[in-house]
Amino acid sequence: MSESPDFAATMQQWLQAWQPQGDALAALQGEWRQRHEVLWQAMVNRRKGDPSPTVAAAEPGDRRFDHPAWAESPVFDYLRQAYRINAEYLKKVAEAAPVTEGQAKDRLRFITRQVVDAMAPSNFVATNPEFIRKAIETQGESITQGVKNLIADLEKGRISMTDESVFEVGRNLAVTPGAVVYENEVMQLIQYSPLTDTVARRPFVMVPPCINKFYILDLQPENSYVRYAVEQGNTVFLVSWRNPKAEQGHLGWDDYIEQGVLTAIKVAKEICKVDQVNALGFCVGGTIVSSALAVMKARGGEDVASLTLLTTLLDFSEPGELGCFIDETSVVARENTIGKGGLLMGSELSSVFSALRANDLIWQYVVGNYLKGGKPAAFDLLYWNSDSTNLAGPFAAYYLRNMYLENNLRVPGKLAMCGVKADLGKVDLPVFILATREDHIVPWKTSYLGRGLLGGTTTFVLGASGHIAGVINPAAKNKRSHWINDAKVADPEEWLAGATEVPGSWWSRWAEWLKQQAGGEVPARGRLGSKTNPPSEPAPGRYVKERA
Repeated sequence: MSESPDFAATMQQWLQAWQPQGDALAALQGEWRQRHEVLWQAMVNRRKGDPSPTVAAAEPGDRRFDHPAWAESPVFDYLRQAYRINAEYLKKVAEAAPVTEGQAKDRLRFITRQVVDAMAPSNFVATNPEFIRKAIETQGESITQGVKNLIADLEKGRISMTDESVFEVGRNLAVTPGAVVYENEVMQLIQYSPLTDTVARRPFVMVPPCINKFYILDLQPENSYVRYAVEQGNTVFLVSWRNPKAEQGHLGWDDYIEQGVLTAIKVAKEICKVDQVNALGFCVGGTIVSSALAVMKARGGEDVASLTLLTTLLDFSEPGELGCFIDETSVVARENTIGKGGLLMGSELSSVFSALRANDLIWQYVVGNYLKGGKPAAFDLLYWNSDSTNLAGPFAAYYLRNMYLENNLRVPGKLAMCGVKADLGKVDLPVFILATREDHIVPWKTSYLGRGLLGGTTTFVLGASGHIAGVINPAAKNKRSHWINDAKVADPEEWLAGATEVPGSWWSRWAEWLKQQAGGEVPARGRLGSKTNPPSEPAPGRYVKERA
């Protein structure tokens, strides 16, 4: 991602859109003036005692102005409705702006949303009645506490999203029993203790994203995907990526394939004395493991029997809003600074991902922590979200150029990885692909395109919700829903049109699919590791506890 995306040209075009440039923009300006006139008259009538109609209603899901204080005062009611009118106008202007479709248009929409979100009257002391009411109720104590919260966060270098004192990795997060059975400079490999008398003959190797820590898959027992996989009768191995420091700043894409995925598969095979494993990749972990399988196939290997991909991009033609941060200029800047060695810092990555959902991950905490002087509630997922990771510079530069910028992975033989030409079409094994409908990081329609790149039989399932909540959807709670369709059509919209919505979690459907790839059953192993790869420390290991 880029420290300072090249928005200058887009901003110039955005500013030009404010000038009268045709009937479309003139109509938008006329509508804007008319709505403000109606709002002003409504406020005047309210002062006379007449009921005030809502001129500008809230968008679905927008709870920023739900507190009764906004409605009780004509002034604050006017401010929130005027803001909504202005916000709608800016978004419509962005759509009508003389900017070509593609990345420039996406950037324009992104910038507009950032401006609109930042300028909400709820974000400011003088225009937020909740701040005023809280200050009066607490005799100014909320102001004092808000300043203390701000100072503490400035010292910490990030906004507090949860009560971090409640959680600790290894104590009440990432507590599924197991042990580290192998480690190198890139990763530790964890083997989990069996929870069933018999297990699938083929072990299950999980590859999480290296952009975040693995315990999103192992939060607490009731929402742990890792524990669920173990409970389904699998011998589960999981890659815990190193949180790179300066000494690991030389690591590149090939290192994550060779020393990460391929080594994890080799160790799992040795410990379980089998010829094949089943594998899983989540987000960029899915991109890495798919690349590793292409390398394996090019070398003549058949070490993996099936693959599960969770919210993964293999085709990066439409990468979503993350693409707004990536262009030739920004990637060259990365290559010239950290591309030969160095780190892309976790704090920067965290800021980028938070900006994608600024109202949820920035402004609600600015208001709650600093204006109202409150403390965020304890929430395991947000604790994980705040536990950022660095990326090795050469890895990051390669990933940005060859995936996001040039979309080379989808081209057979275009990329040389670990000394061989990679071709995803040679990965001819059963694949279960999960995408999520509201994913803002991995758009589901783009994830769907991966079906056409892989050479084996694919099963595609579309989950409800977003990038994380759609994946971490425990079967026991059976919330939300998912969509299924056996048709092997190329167009994602056509697939969705023929899909059936099924209530509940997708986990159970996946577990049944994975049982078909088990290769038979064997008694559960009483001991973890082997003579060659003995246990060295209890799960979750020390790598995941290292802070960025």
